[in-house]
Amino acid sequence: MNRQKLADKIIELEKKLHLREVQRNAKLLNGLLHPEFIEIGRSGIRYDRHTVIKSLEQQTEQPEIYSTDFKLSLIEENVALLTYKSFYLDEAGSKIRQTLRTSIWQQSSEDEKWQMRFHQGTPAASSE
Repeated sequence: MNRQKLADKIIELEKKLHLREVQRNAKLLNGLLHPEFIEIGRSGIRYDRHTVIKSLEQQTEQPEIYSTDFKLSLIEENVALLTYKSFYLDEAGSKIRQTLRTSIWQQSSEDEKWQMRFHQGTPAASSE
């Protein structure tokens, strides 16, 4: 797969995780998140895969997540680093809660499926 197609694929998978219908579906989340997945949230708190899946399933209301400025770097042939910025829009259409995001995606050697292995959110300097 060429570099642009790989970037498009990983970005598509990342954006799936922003969708409510995916966040509420444990089967889909289990397919997207690596068994050893770890997240360091915007708050600085560390979460394991089980905690993240349970938390997402139980969330009631969440505004739509917007994302931009995606950049993909290959660490190894089957490991990719994705960085981007996410935000919500307030009622006036202004960006709020801007967050710098980093994800590490790993491709399985068995079925060649890409899964998120690590994710971190850091408040952007202009986020509040």
